[in-house]
Amino acid sequence: MTGRDVLDRWAPPGRELRYGREEHQVCEFFDPPSTAPSARGLVVLVHGGFWRAEWDRAHLRPLAHALAEQGYAVALPEYVRSGMPGGGWPGTSADLLTALAAVRAQHDPGVPVVLVGHSAGGHLAVWLLHQPAARGVSGAVSLAGVLDLRLAAGLDLDDGAVQDLLGGGPEQVPGRYAVADPASLGRTPYPVVVVHGEDDAQVPVAVSLSWWAAAGTEGRDELVELPGVDHFALVDPEASTFPVLTSALDRLADSRP
Repeated sequence: MTGRDVLDRWAPPGRELRYGREEHQVCEFFDPPSTAPSARGLVVLVHGGFWRAEWDRAHLRPLAHALAEQGYAVALPEYVRSGMPGGGWPGTSADLLTALAAVRAQHDPGVPVVLVGHSAGGHLAVWLLHQPAARGVSGAVSLAGVLDLRLAAGLDLDDGAVQDLLGGGPEQVPGRYAVADPASLGRTPYPVVVVHGEDDAQVPVAVSLSWWAAAGTEGRDELVELPGVDHFALVDPEASTFPVLTSALDRLADSRP
């Protein structure tokens, strides 16, 4: 199953919240239908694109609208990326931390919060679980996430995307890998659902399997491998994989700490 056409599928933007003075420091909100009694939870949706400047949040707007239709409030933050002034590490991570704090300040603290990230966004969502800004969230869903940065650097994914993010390979900047790599950070404080297509050519499923072996928690976290599914179908709300995401969201939102 493929879903690459979702990258070019237009959907209207949400209402904006600025979380900083830079042009890119904006987050879009997508609200559930007015007929819904209350949000089932808040989804913070982190886009991918190998942390590179050419990919922004626009391609996840169709998914954000679809999740809102399912009854979730959705926040879609933008962040500085490789190739932009201030992009890379720690600029990228600093933006996400600030955005998450701003988003949570706008919502009822009693509403469960689930982080969802695709590809590079999956890396950032799981990394965020280890940070104080994510304290009390219900968990994260990684959709084809780059969860093992050392392995991804060794595989030279997207012609050195990890090296561009961190400023070098594991031998050149070991300290950055130590603090940025979810596979090195160990067990997350909150549950993780890892979803990966077995036909993923952009981020091989081995990257998720490596994180699972290093940091997954049996009986709490979940690993879902999908035969015949590529990298992009996981964020296509018109694909048959969409219920996999909504089911994971429902489980995490219902099992908040």
